[in-house]
This record gives sequence, structure tokens and C-alpha cells, in this order.
Amino acid sequence: MLSGRRLDLLDPSPLDIEIEDIAHGLARVARWNGQTKGPHAFSVAQHCLLVERLAGELKPRLAPAFRLAALLHDAPEYVVGDLISPFKAAVGIDYKAFELRLLSAIHIRFGLAPLLPAEMTALIKRADSAAAFYEATQLAGFSVEEARRFFGVPTGTKHLALEPQSPTEAQRRFLKRFRELTHLLAHPAASA
Repeated sequence: MLSGRRLDLLDPSPLDIEIEDIAHGLARVARWNGQTKGPHAFSVAQHCLLVERLAGELKPRLAPAFRLAALLHDAPEYVVGDLISPFKAAVGIDYKAFELRLLSAIHIRFGLAPLLPAEMTALIKRADSAAAFYEATQLAGFSVEEARRFFGVPTGTKHLALEPQSPTEAQRRFLKRFRELTHLLAHPAASA
């Protein structure tokens, strides 16, 4: 990692995880394998910000810890990239377990429970699907009907316009939001 850390992907230690490495990597990993409209790819960092925002819209008084979990939901992709679901299935190893092991280490590193309650996992998945719908229809060339078949119809969220950002801007915004959420976790009275 640029921080100088070395991360064992098969046995990741929370001590080897730095948020700057995550933000840097996610801002440079393209969603949709880069097959999106605009002068820049829509990055995983932007996607994570979008999912955190949508999770907050779906559950307006969502605790900062769960908002942080939503922001970090694809954090393992900072080292493994953004593989499409059919490819993950074809890889042959239990890729989901591999990703979950890394995500658990990331959660521990930033003071979250290694595994989220099922209700929160479902909420983040719902926000993730809504984000995929908006990304697919606005940036990746999907028709609305096609996106509905793959991702369902988003409900409970406001329509928003997506604009791909430069990696530098995506990284800056991701780190800014991370710091806001970790500040709220450290100072619970500030979120009241």
C-alpha cells in the first residue's frame, strides 16, 4: 500500500489497514469496468458515498456506526478491485467469504462490529441496489426496464443526478465523509 503497509489478503490484520489506502484505491477503481459516460469513470469511492447517502434516506435516523458501515460496504475493493457478480461466481473460490474476511478486518480497524446485524446488511444491500439502478440508467447505458430487471425499482429514495468525478475529487470526498462519520462516533452528543 502507498502508506507502506503490507496486507495479507488471506489473513488480513486490522492493524495493516489505513483509510487513506482505502480512499486512494476506491477512487481509482471504476464501477461498471469503466464502461460509463462522462470524462471520468464512476469510481467505487463515489458509489460508496452514494450508498451511504441512500441508506440514510431509507432510514433517516440511521446511527453513525451503520452509516459508516454503508460507506465502507465495498472497502475490500481497494485491494481486490470491483469484480462483477458473474465473474465472482466463476472464480471458483468462495469469493464472498474472502471479501467478508477482509471487510470484517476493515470494520474492526474502524471500531465497527466485524459482522453487521441482518437488518443493517439488508438495508445496505437495498441502498446498494438503488445505487446500481441509478448508476446503470444514468451512466452505464441501461434502459430503465433493463435496470428494473437486474436491480429492482428504487423506493424510499430521492431521484438524484450522478456526475463522475476525478479520482482526486472522489478520494477527497470519501475521506471527508469518513472523517465526519468517525467524528460523530467519537462524539455521540454531536449527532443529537
